[in-house]
Amino acid sequence: MSKEYNHYIAVDWSIKNMAIARMTGKSNKVTVVDVPSEIEDLKLYLGILRGSKILALEETTTSQWLYTELKGHVDRLVICDPVRNHLLSEGAKTDKIDAVKLVQLLRANLLKEVYHSAEGFLELRRLVSGYDDLVKAMVRLKNQRYSLLKTSGLTGEESTGTRLKGTVKQRVIEGMERQLECCKREKDIYEEDFEKLARKHAEIRHQKSLPGIGIIGAVKIVSRVVSPGRFIDAGHYLSYAGLVKLERTSGGVVYGRKNSRYSRGLKSVYKMGAVTAIGGNNTIHDYYEPNYRRKNNVDETSQGN
Repeated sequence: MSKEYNHYIAVDWSIKNMAIARMTGKSNKVTVVDVPSEIEDLKLYLGILRGSKILALEETTTSQWLYTELKGHVDRLVICDPVRNHLLSEGAKTDKIDAVKLVQLLRANLLKEVYHSAEGFLELRRLVSGYDDLVKAMVRLKNQRYSLLKTSGLTGEESTGTRLKGTVKQRVIEGMERQLECCKREKDIYEEDFEKLARKHAEIRHQKSLPGIGIIGAVKIVSRVVSPGRFIDAGHYLSYAGLVKLERTSGGVVYGRKNSRYSRGLKSVYKMGAVTAIGGNNTIHDYYEPNYRRKNNVDETSQGN
C-alpha cells in the first residue's frame, strides 16, 4: 500500500454494533465511535468524508457481504487476516479498542490482506463449498456405518444381513444407507452443474486440459484462484497452493524450511492430480518416470523382474 490516502478507516463490525475508527493522512490522532450496526448509516458516513478513502475490515462470516456492499463507497477496501493482527490480542479488549488498533495497523501498512472478489466466480465458490460439505458428510456417514458393522463382528463392507435383523443397530445403519443414497443423488446434481460450468467458462476448460486434472479439480482451482493476477509471481502462487516451503534464514545460516499458510483444498487437488498423471500416458509421466528411475537406481530390466 504505497499510495497515501486522505482518510484511513477501520470498522469492527458485529450484529448489534459497529466501532468505527478513523485517522487522516496528516495526523496520528484517532477518532472512534461505537454505534448500532446499520449498513446504510455506514455508507452515509463514508459518503460524507471528502478525499480518498481506504477502509479495513477483519475477515469474518460477514466480510464478503460487507465487501460487496461497501466496495463502491471507498477508493480501496482491505479485508485483513485476523490471525496476523497480534496487536489486537494485547491489553484490554473492546470493540472500540480493536477498531483503533486496526486503523493504526492500516495506517502503518501492516495488515495482511485476504483476497475477496465481487465478480461472477463468487457463485462458483459457493457451489464448490456446498459440494465439499456434501462430500465430507458422505465420508462421515460411511465411517459411522463401517464402525457399527465392525462392532458386530462384520467386515464393514457387507450389508447388515441376518445377524443384526430386528436390532437397533440395523435400524441406525439402514437410516445411514438412506442418507447416503440421498447424498449420492445430490452429488450427481453438483457434478452435472460442474459440467455445465465447464462449457460456459474457458478458465475451467483450460485447467481441465492439464494432465491429471478432472472436471471437479478444475472447478475447484478456478473457484479458489478466481484471478491469477492477484499473485505477484509464480512463487507466491506455489506458496498459496502449498507446493513449496518457505526458507528460514538468519545471519546467513539456513535453519530449515516451513510450510506457508496455504489453501488445503488447492493442495489436495494438485496432489491428487499429480498421482493420477504419473500413472497415465502424458508429459508429466514422461518427465517423472526417467527421473524416478535415476534417483532410485532402477533400470528397466530389474523393474520387469
